[in-house]
Amino acid sequence: MAHALVIGGTGMLADTSLWLVNDGYHVSVIGRSAHRMEDLRNRTTKPALLTSILVDYCNIALLKEKLAETLAHNGPIELVVAWIHSYADTTLENISNVISRENDGEWKLFHVLGSKANLSEVQEKLKLPARSQYRQIQLGFMMEEGHARWLTHEEISQGVVVAIQQDQPIHIVGTLQPWEKRPL
Repeated sequence: MAHALVIGGTGMLADTSLWLVNDGYHVSVIGRSAHRMEDLRNRTTKPALLTSILVDYCNIALLKEKLAETLAHNGPIELVVAWIHSYADTTLENISNVISRENDGEWKLFHVLGSKANLSEVQEKLKLPARSQYRQIQLGFMMEEGHARWLTHEEISQGVVVAIQQDQPIHIVGTLQPWEKRPL
């Protein structure tokens, strides 16, 4: 069975986590809240296909330990969906290195980024293993009747699912134009 990792998979990416389970993946989910993790588990008919990794991803030592445990128990990770705040600047590289050590083949990384992110700068700063296939998903906003609003969690998850299915280097969820109309 294919193994996926979702970072931020109990919040705005909860529906993405559930879609991956329904698509046949065993899904390991990194989150800090036991309550939100339990809510996620209660929303699936296949709870055995979810592994909870309760850890603050800024605690790199504990994060590496928990990743090693899920890799030993569930096998190599083939797909990662990562929503990581910018203050955790080494987290994604550390996760990627642990995954690559345990995976002999290529694996895909879908990096979810906010509307203000400079995609080329983000990619240039990351030092990822050669076997990772890096994809970027940029979150925009929605225009409705001349007014802008941020994406809902459901729209974000749906957009991430489409990005996984289409497997392109860059995928925009919503719109980034006109930039001056974006919600504040």
